[in-house]
Amino acid sequence: MTGTPIIFRRELAAYFTSPVAYLIAAAFLVFTAITFNQDLAFAITVRPVDPALIPRVLTQLLIFIAPLLTMRLLAEENREGTLELLLTAPVSDASIVIGKYLAAWVYYTFLLALTLVYQIILVNIAFPDMSHTLGAYIGIWLYGGATLAVGLVFSALTESQVLAAFLGMIALLILYFADRIGQIVANIDLGLIIFQLTLQGHFIPTFAQGVIRAEDIVYYAGLIVVMLFVSIRLVESRRWR
Repeated sequence: MTGTPIIFRRELAAYFTSPVAYLIAAAFLVFTAITFNQDLAFAITVRPVDPALIPRVLTQLLIFIAPLLTMRLLAEENREGTLELLLTAPVSDASIVIGKYLAAWVYYTFLLALTLVYQIILVNIAFPDMSHTLGAYIGIWLYGGATLAVGLVFSALTESQVLAAFLGMIALLILYFADRIGQIVANIDLGLIIFQLTLQGHFIPTFAQGVIRAEDIVYYAGLIVVMLFVSIRLVESRRWR
């Protein structure tokens, strides 16, 4: 794992010099700002503010943002043939995958941190429950890490960035909307199992309410580990082609 910091620094620098990454960041901030402004105007006269508003919105936005942030990480290396050069360098497959993944997660963390300005505004206007806010932000940080790990798998699977983004979005849509299936199946036990396998099933009932449970943390951490393992195996398979 000695090569992880090198890969991480290279990929993180690429995010902060990429026009695409800046466009994603701009869209991210514009969308969250409009949502926050509309909700704040509504809340002033109708109901209390929702401390978990931005994290709730991001559960939907990440379906599209996560694959866009990860699509180039391995697909671009595959297309340009530079992955083969990396594989001959004195770094392990795990170092390559984990270094790239951590760069994506840190960049996402940076974007998420920028939304804290909305919470500062709320503190000065509406005095929200900060424990509720903290729980929601911890949850959406882990949620984001899991979606990025899913997106990375498809970047490792193909040489096309567009295809990697498309497949990642499809996979995340399934993981997002599968909770609806859990609600309509006739078998209650099966419905609960399906619900517990979804991204929403470990965010909306708990983190979004400011409740932090070990099992939800384990779910997101487990999903990240499994997706990284799959990505590493996909990269490793290229050594034998």
